[in-house]
Amino acid sequence: MCPPRLSSWRHACAVFASVLTLWSGPAAAQPQQTLPTEVAVALDRAGIPREAVAAVVAPADGNGPARLAWRMDVPLNPASVMKLTTTFAALDLLGPAYTWRTPVFVDGPIRAGTLQGNLYLRGSGDPTLVMERLWLLLRQVQARGITTIAGNIVVDGSAFAHQMRDPAAFDGQPLRAYNAAPEAFLVNFKSVVLDWAPDVAAGVARIQVSPPLAGLAVQATVPLAPAGTPCGDWRARTQMQTEDAGRWSFKGSYPVSCGERSWAIAPAQPELFAPRAVAGMWLALGGKLGGKATLGSVPVGLAPLFVYASQPLFDAVQSVNKFSNNVMAQQIFLTLGLEQSGVGSPEAARSVLQAWWQKRMGGAAMPVFDNGAGLSREARISPAALAHMLQVAWTSPVMPELMASMPIVGMDGTLRRSHSRAVGSAHLKTGSLEGVQAMAGYVLGSDGRRWVLVALVNHDRAAAARPALEALIDWTSAPGHP
Repeated sequence: MCPPRLSSWRHACAVFASVLTLWSGPAAAQPQQTLPTEVAVALDRAGIPREAVAAVVAPADGNGPARLAWRMDVPLNPASVMKLTTTFAALDLLGPAYTWRTPVFVDGPIRAGTLQGNLYLRGSGDPTLVMERLWLLLRQVQARGITTIAGNIVVDGSAFAHQMRDPAAFDGQPLRAYNAAPEAFLVNFKSVVLDWAPDVAAGVARIQVSPPLAGLAVQATVPLAPAGTPCGDWRARTQMQTEDAGRWSFKGSYPVSCGERSWAIAPAQPELFAPRAVAGMWLALGGKLGGKATLGSVPVGLAPLFVYASQPLFDAVQSVNKFSNNVMAQQIFLTLGLEQSGVGSPEAARSVLQAWWQKRMGGAAMPVFDNGAGLSREARISPAALAHMLQVAWTSPVMPELMASMPIVGMDGTLRRSHSRAVGSAHLKTGSLEGVQAMAGYVLGSDGRRWVLVALVNHDRAAAARPALEALIDWTSAPGHP
């Protein structure tokens, strides 16, 4: 029985009770130990054995037993669902209003619009420094009376520990934007975006490049494909040539049926992306640069000319969970290490998450966090542990921010095209890798109760499990179940 007057004791008692209920449940109300029929049928159609699935459906407030407990203690790869642990920890430890600070320095006087020296930019892990915000940052430099930099532009990324990383190591796709590595000074997710727009009258598709990258020229137009050509694999049809790091060209054509499209590409030499992007944007703003853009360190003793603040953490968390942005998740992961222990390294970040988990989740099984984004073959978590975390989050001050960051079924994010009948009634983070399909979050039942749902599928045919997961959402939200 929880003490009625002491709120701290009452909270501790409620959390302890929810753990006991989720793992064992009272004798009078055991959770369902078999998958719902409609879920099992969908798995059979997909050719996925039931032993490849682990799932939990439990009350969000921890008041009462789980409705479903299927292999819930089995740790599986959660793919991008692991982002929920990283983002909840960040909201919990740093607060939704936390901002990254990017100080800007000069080492010389400003005379008649010319900086007689170098401009330094020191990154602190800001994941929101997209092209538009880089433009704003450099406009603030110009607002200080600088139009010409006689020296160099120096980007300092020392806040994060340097990591040697092969962008092709995970899946052999080095140009894919999701394989971009985190950086203390991250610009536009370390990706160039090509925006394609067909001009039927001219017979070409026009290409716009953002951000402008110093030293990179991109062919401005591509011929349109013959009329009636289906869109299909339009990227392959353009026959992009990137062997020359200074010029991207195209030997193919672009189908007009595709309409306007965007293509994000992570260029070669990713470690030089930030200085090249800063220099390219500076020149696009009409600024002049006497020296070069390079990596380096801010000299000791310089005072900032000004400090540029990022968008708040909550905005970054929304992008991470709604659209499953891997590099942003890793930025937040490393920021936890930097802010809590002073070291922006994966090892420090994992230690911070492990300590946070132990303090906040009690006896729930410790996950294998790896890089915090779920873009990993090593990450592991059990449905029971993740469900318990979501129950803890439900009673936390940052519950509204975490829940609002998740895709809404049938409405936005990675669940915009969901076929579930629970349109607008479920907030769920999705995850997928080759051999992995996962989903976790909150579902509003037709009885007015909110339920935690966690489902993980690890199997060679996991990509075919989406209908089964949608059937589980419908089962959770529908009436008539125990």
